[in-house]
Amino acid sequence: MSIQEASDIIIGFVRNHEAWAIPIVFALAFGESLAFISLLLPATVVLLGIGALIGKSGIAFWPLWASAMAGAALGDWVSFWIGLRLKHDVARIWPLSRHPELLPRAHAFFERWGALGVFIGRFFGPLRAAVPLVAGVCGMSVLPFQLANFASAAVWAAGILAPGVLGVQWLEAWLG
Repeated sequence: MSIQEASDIIIGFVRNHEAWAIPIVFALAFGESLAFISLLLPATVVLLGIGALIGKSGIAFWPLWASAMAGAALGDWVSFWIGLRLKHDVARIWPLSRHPELLPRAHAFFERWGALGVFIGRFFGPLRAAVPLVAGVCGMSVLPFQLANFASAAVWAAGILAPGVLGVQWLEAWLG
């Protein structure tokens, strides 16, 4: 099954079962932000598609935004916790053991930017889940981590859902 086929199935399910939208969005955002799982899950494409469904179907935006934000923040929190507990042993766990370049890149990024790096890292593909993991490995204080985590999750959730909503509204207005 291709990524496009998997995305189409999930988007179709959400369209046909609106009550499942909140837990699905939570799970996708959680998986997208969780170390190890994020490399396997095509959540970004699906969440953008769900954003378009919001705009087209009238599903409420704010509950889905809150769900995406909570899932993303919890995913980073768990990744941070794993880093705190396992320290440098995380490099031996698949898929990081097969992508040894990811941790040093995330570590250099985190060392340069600190808490701001946790915030910025959320918006860059594979760094999304690796930076919180490295922040934990480096023993970052919990409060600055969580402030950056929740702030970036709020912005990311809006940024992943709003383009679909606004794009559909713009197209409908433009096409008249």
